Amino acid sequence: MDKRIFRLALPNIITNITVPLLGMIDIAIAGRLGSAVYIGAIALGANIFNMIYWNFGFLRMSSSGFASQALGARNFPEVMNAFIRSLAIGLGAGLLIILLQYPIGMLASGLIQSGPESTEHVMTYFRIVVWGAPAVLGMYAFKGWFIGMQNARIPMLIAILNNLLNIVLSILFVFGFGMKIEGIALGTTLSQVISLMVAAGFWWKYYRRLRKYIRKETIWDRQAIREYFRVNSDIFVRTFLLTLVTTFFTFASSGMGETILAVNALLMQFFMLFSYFMDGFAYAGEALTGRFYGAKNQEYLQWMIRRVFFWGLIVSLAAVVIYMLFPDPILRIMTNDLDIIEHTKDFMFWTVLIPVVGFAAFLWDGIFIGATASAEMRNAMILSSIVFFACYFLMTPLWGNNGLWLAFILYLFVRGATQTFWAKKALQL
Repeated sequence: MDKRIFRLALPNIITNITVPLLGMIDIAIAGRLGSAVYIGAIALGANIFNMIYWNFGFLRMSSSGFASQALGARNFPEVMNAFIRSLAIGLGAGLLIILLQYPIGMLASGLIQSGPESTEHVMTYFRIVVWGAPAVLGMYAFKGWFIGMQNARIPMLIAILNNLLNIVLSILFVFGFGMKIEGIALGTTLSQVISLMVAAGFWWKYYRRLRKYIRKETIWDRQAIREYFRVNSDIFVRTFLLTLVTTFFTFASSGMGETILAVNALLMQFFMLFSYFMDGFAYAGEALTGRFYGAKNQEYLQWMIRRVFFWGLIVSLAAVVIYMLFPDPILRIMTNDLDIIEHTKDFMFWTVLIPVVGFAAFLWDGIFIGATASAEMRNAMILSSIVFFACYFLMTPLWGNNGLWLAFILYLFVRGATQTFWAKKALQL
């Protein structure tokens, strides 16, 4: 079982580790433009798109869950249906975002609490990156389907390519052509479009033989679509609340001044770094849960869950040690502003708590998605979000940024604890 887990987890870890590294490099580029305003602008701009794209996370999740269950049941027409539905909806939603970019941009700019200079930079970033929306959401469908097919290698190669392109193009545009925020944004958009084309090429090379299983009359079957949207509506609520919490965190930081905004942008990179490591195991749990659940193999399902949690705990303890012993080198990668680094150290102890209280939430998310146990996952997110906002409004007036971070830590803990309590029912163990 460990071999199966690592065969899926390691490529996903490699895939995911490139994402926070990209975020760190974007922050590092912004951190060398001469002002902390640029660091905050990149953090805010990225969070606007997180707020948009994460709400469509159901495209990746449901594609993975439905495809893996269909694969486990050896139902290849439904394997293709899961792919076509998610890809069509993803591309269509991306085009709709482009058409609605003006009202979306106006709404986002109204949430920014920092100064006019920061707002101007954020909106420059938004107006360029929004054109990559169809590519991003199309990639969600491809990635989820590949994972559901027990293939983590192709998403790994695409993600590495995407992030390398993003880094190279951003550096070229900023330091080669003298651009600033617009250079980082342009590099992001071009890399997204190219990566979608590469994903389509991989599908054609390795999976075009499955075209013979396409049944046009079943793709949009009413009962199947009802089930698809039942699961996706639960995942949408869950993802909307997750996005709301993380986005609110950044916008609340912007109301505490440019320095705290920059500090929290740096600290959140520690959270993202850990989350993408843990998501590697969550994706493995997702794919294997779907396969064993679809094949109705309860013995293997329970065995897999125990082993995934064992390795998740090991990774969490390793992250605690690294964050305790090596905070300075990590911070210096992201910025050379010594004043910001010193301010950041005052809040570093919160990053040590993240792996301990947060790892269960990540792993259960993957397992619940694989079983399409969407209602329990949604309810856990509702409860933990209520805890976050209640703690924020109670504690931040007293403790400032420490109160904000305490609310976030409690939110992670409640997510994991609630899903642990509901797991037996959700997975029909």
